[in-house]
Amino acid sequence: MNESDVSIDIKDLTKYYKGNHIPALDHIRLQVRKGDIFGLLGPNGAGKTTMIRILCGLLSPTEGEVTIGGYSLKNEMADIRRIIGVVPQDIALYSSLTARENLSVYGGICGLKGRILKRRIDELLPIFGLDKNADRRVEHFSGGMKRRLNLIAGLLHMPRILFLDEPTVGVDVHSKNVILENLREINRSGTTMIYTSHYLEEAENLCSYITIIDEGRIITRGTLTEIMDRTGSHTSLVEVFLTLTGKTLRD
Repeated sequence: MNESDVSIDIKDLTKYYKGNHIPALDHIRLQVRKGDIFGLLGPNGAGKTTMIRILCGLLSPTEGEVTIGGYSLKNEMADIRRIIGVVPQDIALYSSLTARENLSVYGGICGLKGRILKRRIDELLPIFGLDKNADRRVEHFSGGMKRRLNLIAGLLHMPRILFLDEPTVGVDVHSKNVILENLREINRSGTTMIYTSHYLEEAENLCSYITIIDEGRIITRGTLTEIMDRTGSHTSLVEVFLTLTGKTLRD
């Protein structure tokens, strides 16, 4: 891959948590191509959340080098924050505020204000079916509505790179469809996405490139076709996943 095509470059990323001699991430090396929907998959405890938290600047690595959008994670985190959006698994909204008020708060955090912020809010609310509920307090929203608003908060500043941690967990079918269709549309406009999910059929249909990690190490990577060809006569990502990670329950 040419350097100009790389959105995220990870070299020997390693993370040990205090008091644990087994690494949560063990010398991870990978590249994310600009414009990809990059699926980061793995069982519970595989290291997905640790990696996402490091890439978003919420956790320091033990070793390794990372560049995001050409900026060094170690030395240029302020520049990285301007070009990334983060949609966390946990709903990060103020329940006592309205949808519009929540977005005003998050837009301000991202450096948006005035007419520009109002225009972005007015653009995104109807896209995700929330314009009619813009002035309702979030505490009265359904789970699917909160999920959609959570996503809008990460999109307000039009990030070049978007981190999505289980963006459709626990939502109804209609909300999931709206979220996924709009993610595809946003990706077509050029936004690179790093996506984690336990919904493997969803990942199979959404992601252009997939990496599966387990016990802090990459166990396979490639397009879905490449991975399935490499692992034999499997007909779905679920079958590949279970073959590579085993069928034992993970806590």
